[in-house]
Amino acid sequence: MEKTARIIAFHLPQFHPTPENDKWWGKGFTEWTNVVKAKPFFPGHYQPHLPADLGFYDLRLPEARHAQAELAKQYGVEGFCYYHYWLGDGKRMLERPVDEILATQEPDFPFCLCWANHSWNTAWQGTDKTLVEQTYPGRADHQAHFDYLLKAFKDSRYLTVDGKPIFVVYKPDDIPEVQNVMEFWRECAIKSGLPGLYLIGVSHRDESWDPRTRGLDASIMQALPNRDGRIPRRYLSTKLKLALQGNKHELTIWDYEEIAPILLRSNTVDWPDYPIVLPNWDNTPRSGMRGIVFNGSTPELFQKHLHEAVSRVSSRPKDESIVFLKAWNEWAEGNYVEPDVKFGHGYLEAIRNEVINPAE
Repeated sequence: MEKTARIIAFHLPQFHPTPENDKWWGKGFTEWTNVVKAKPFFPGHYQPHLPADLGFYDLRLPEARHAQAELAKQYGVEGFCYYHYWLGDGKRMLERPVDEILATQEPDFPFCLCWANHSWNTAWQGTDKTLVEQTYPGRADHQAHFDYLLKAFKDSRYLTVDGKPIFVVYKPDDIPEVQNVMEFWRECAIKSGLPGLYLIGVSHRDESWDPRTRGLDASIMQALPNRDGRIPRRYLSTKLKLALQGNKHELTIWDYEEIAPILLRSNTVDWPDYPIVLPNWDNTPRSGMRGIVFNGSTPELFQKHLHEAVSRVSSRPKDESIVFLKAWNEWAEGNYVEPDVKFGHGYLEAIRNEVINPAE
């Protein structure tokens, strides 16, 4: 099946209970907990977002992982980029789904990993309590981290560029001596029989951010807007309601059609850079009136956004014709393409239309 681009979808593995989440948020907490209690905050605000075909799945179940992979494959997604949590001194979080994918060799679907190297806190609730801190103890921990990753890197399903395993780092600038760490990992990879690593760093709204000065091969620019209380005039009733209540709020609203072009890089750079597309964004299920909402997203508008991203990479060598999709299943941030009760397979069909069956 010839594709116009390699769509790699970020995948959140927080759809199963963990001892830590049980302790912090209550027994049985998963990402679904926030999803089902969401409510609309203004006229036309689409909430709650509820799943259709896959239901309220549990990623401990092989059947759930298989169903996701089959759906992604059917609609032209090349692979998942699972968020990976290594918090220092061997502390891991949400590791069970990927560990089981490696142990069972199922499902037969390509994947890579993104090190989500950030502390876990309660900021999304409006408080500032650190639950578990991201630490960087030093060389021995970087070695242990690489040793843990090696099984994934050597898996035949693992996504590569020029034969080198893709590894995404979410916050490279938080890593002390990041350039040395990346070089150390490359050396470890070669000593382990790999041709190297293909290291991609996420920049955050900074178009001048150069991955090469961090020891990385490429960048992805994530351009989510700041939470600043912006509410356009067309939502006048919402503005008046909040003013009358005297609420000090930070609810931020953008029209999806207006924000989508801003999410893609506006400048050209002389290093490998991959676009990242968002089908939607609405983290009010997590953050309430402190959330950011992209209102009015539709599969048609998303396809237009995706078309622009694909056009930027379609002439590159096949290995490097990558578009990152944020995300496959970040339901509590309204950021997913899995089927829901409102749009069905609409967002997946938008991907297939652009990647497998593009208009002439």
